[in-house]
Amino acid sequence: MAQEAEAITNKRKAGNDFVGDGSGDGDGAEGDLPAMPEVPSLGVDPKSSAEVPGSYPDLVDVYIASLSDGRYGDSKHRFGYKNPCVGDKEPLSFLAAEIRSGDHILQEKIKLLNNKYAALRRIRGDGNCFYRSFMFSYLEQIVATQDKAEVDRILANVAMCRKTLQVLGDPDFMVDEFFFMFISLLENVLNESCPPISHEELLQISRDESFSDNLVLFFRIVASGEIRRRAAFFEPFIIGLENTSVDQFCKESVEMLGEESNHVQIVALSDALGVPISVEYLDQNSSDGGALTPSDVVTNGSNPSRTYLSSTPRVKLLCHLGHYDVLYPKCQ
Repeated sequence: MAQEAEAITNKRKAGNDFVGDGSGDGDGAEGDLPAMPEVPSLGVDPKSSAEVPGSYPDLVDVYIASLSDGRYGDSKHRFGYKNPCVGDKEPLSFLAAEIRSGDHILQEKIKLLNNKYAALRRIRGDGNCFYRSFMFSYLEQIVATQDKAEVDRILANVAMCRKTLQVLGDPDFMVDEFFFMFISLLENVLNESCPPISHEELLQISRDESFSDNLVLFFRIVASGEIRRRAAFFEPFIIGLENTSVDQFCKESVEMLGEESNHVQIVALSDALGVPISVEYLDQNSSDGGALTPSDVVTNGSNPSRTYLSSTPRVKLLCHLGHYDVLYPKCQ
């Protein structure tokens, strides 16, 4: 997959380069970082960041190696799963076939899912499935809609997230490359100066493990910053879940690759980026008469600093046994 991702990025050199060393020369030499656009609102020049050698497959390892306390986990946290980071879209009947016929409650809930959704997309179950599901679902919609207003809105929120990390004291060299990588990808998904990234190209680069891990770490860093920024709001939930401090929770359960996510991380990422999320829980809870248990994460009154274009959930996910996949409503 690394070769496929490299081929895609090299192919895009004809327009606003998606490869290069960040200096604008666009030579696309192997080993360069993806070219990062100028984003003055971040207050950071990519050239002034720490000199991080290597191409994007090495970015996670170089980033973690620069840390003294192992804060962002094992740089070689690879899970050995043969299934891709992002799978193909498939009918919900495939899911029903996996559920034993004796699981009556689950079978009934799958029937309800069939009434609302046309398909799902499997995401690798490596502990990063929530972030990967969010990443692909959100970017896939931008590719399809070419929604410039939404891109402008989320870029403004990303800039605020970056400032939050600066206020919290996170060193620039630890986070800048991840922010510029996401911004570069987002602006190439919606690119007015050359043909934008196609759906197939997005799928291929999302299946590249190293590239995908880099974006997962970006979302983890954003969620961590939001939780620490609003520590008073999140602390009661964190103590109830793990009986630990906010900082320790972020270090051990948010920032480390492979750590599973719960409602705290979902709310934090949704609030930080202003992207409403809906989660359908496929479980054996029968107290609701066998109905689905949706959890719509929408704008929170305690976080008025982030902008939302709409409170309608943009990202729709399925959670089954703690694992997240992408859902596709029938209207899509």
